[in-house]
Amino acid sequence: MPSDGVIVAPEAPAVRQAGRLAAWFALVGALAAISYAGRLAGGKTPDDVLYLWSTFVGALVAHGLDRRLLALRVPTERWRAARRALLALAVIVAATAVLSQFLDAGDEQGLVPKSWDSSRAVPFLANAAVVTLVAPFVEELLFRGLGFGLLTQFVMPVPAILVTGVAFGLDHGLVLGLPVLTIFGITLGWLRWKTESVVPGMVVHCLFNAAALAAAVAL
Repeated sequence: MPSDGVIVAPEAPAVRQAGRLAAWFALVGALAAISYAGRLAGGKTPDDVLYLWSTFVGALVAHGLDRRLLALRVPTERWRAARRALLALAVIVAATAVLSQFLDAGDEQGLVPKSWDSSRAVPFLANAAVVTLVAPFVEELLFRGLGFGLLTQFVMPVPAILVTGVAFGLDHGLVLGLPVLTIFGITLGWLRWKTESVVPGMVVHCLFNAAALAAAVAL
């Protein structure tokens, strides 16, 4: 209470949430713009980015930014969540398999090396850890955690799933990869909605990235 005796009403929660949502849109919009601008300015991505220490350092810096945590909890119905996670993983794998016949998103992204180079195995493994652990953790918190949580303050879950799914795809800065990444984001958004947690999505995201890297190198 101020010294003049006038009580100042606290800021309305809706106003605070609207400000946070606007900040989230600004963040993901900036990330998408930077991704596409970098791709257009830099040309084709080199085939050996996972063999470079600069990739590892840059990824840690980018994913170390302050991100708010939301829905970072274990689902209450764990077995049901596990079944839904398996279903989500199956949908993502199927969509990737179908779309890869027409759109070579992996080559566009340039993460997977064309061949194995044992002399650069250490930086590759460090980068693989970022791709399979750090990136899924941060991305799920940013899109299915913070983004979904803020959007559902104003809209129903389905629009929130669609918006965060498209934003997830755009933030990767790809053209050929946009359809599969959007399906990826929408599927994990559905999983977040049904399990009320980002943890199952993190697990699916990690497993998919790890399997994709392992399969690409092995084959």
